[in-house]
Amino acid sequence: MTLMEQIRQLDPQNMLGEIQRLPDQMEQAWALGQTLPLPEVRAPIRRVVMAGMGGSAIGADLLASWLTLRVAIPIVVWRDYDLPAWASGPETLVVASSHSGNTEETLSAFRAAVERGCVTVAITRGGKLGQAAQEAGVPWWRFEHQGQPRAAVGYGFVLPLALLHRLGLLPQSPEGELADAVAAMREQQKRLEPDVPTVQNPAKRLAGQLMGRFVVIFGAQHLAPVARRWKGQMNEIAKAWAQFEVLPEADHNTLAGIHHPEALFTSAMHLFLDAPSLHPRNRQRVLLTRQVFLETGLNTDLVEARGLSPMAHQWTLLHLGDYVAYYLALDYREDPTPVVSIEEFKRRMAT
Repeated sequence: MTLMEQIRQLDPQNMLGEIQRLPDQMEQAWALGQTLPLPEVRAPIRRVVMAGMGGSAIGADLLASWLTLRVAIPIVVWRDYDLPAWASGPETLVVASSHSGNTEETLSAFRAAVERGCVTVAITRGGKLGQAAQEAGVPWWRFEHQGQPRAAVGYGFVLPLALLHRLGLLPQSPEGELADAVAAMREQQKRLEPDVPTVQNPAKRLAGQLMGRFVVIFGAQHLAPVARRWKGQMNEIAKAWAQFEVLPEADHNTLAGIHHPEALFTSAMHLFLDAPSLHPRNRQRVLLTRQVFLETGLNTDLVEARGLSPMAHQWTLLHLGDYVAYYLALDYREDPTPVVSIEEFKRRMAT
């Protein structure tokens, strides 16, 4: 069976198309974000909470980490019910993001934001969150996307980015860096498509290395949420076990636990994400931590970002990870779209 025949058989809902269209989605999200209604701001915004879960939260993770060294106010990603006690009043901006609009944790956070008088915006296709936003008179940033939440990561990153820019919370326009990131993704994508032979396709080669192994992905700074995204995509697309670790923290604990059990060493692969935009000491940690793993007898690989800016480094690595997870799903003969176990768990929670 050829690869394209395998894709047609295993991917009837076209997850491949979702991955291929990610650069286009980011451009469309930026254009949409310039047209949607802004909330009324009666006091200076001094803190931002982005509430979401799963695929609707990873975009917020990416944005918060990219903004850390650029904005002078704290930006917190909230994956839970309610809100932290300090999130209250008109100096707090709460962005509630849910792809379906029915995520119960996000609905809880949204209601708390409205009750506490926060500046609040809902980002969703519709559902209960869209209805609640209409009833509360809160701006509803509506977008159209029919696929899985994880495939809407471009909206999850770019729409809040546009919102914060239009509210004057960024020191300069991010439009140029966003355009550079999209261009770098498209250039890299030429090497990742199914018609590119494995010997020339880094995503196919890496997926082959991961077959039959549990995977740990390491990332620092703005690459930490990229490591988290790789983990989630391997879970949801390939139905495979994966974990992520954050540097430099991992050098203060994880390094002590790499000696046992030796019987599992051949069953593991440790991936280290690298980019020129990392702090020089963190880049050194990436290389040295990988060297320690190699000396212990553990399988490792270094995955390098492309592009010229921190945002490009984030998104080229993220897009590569999506392709890797997709080819790994094909290797395992898994449909990359449905997440039956997650949907079943949601049904059990609902009852």
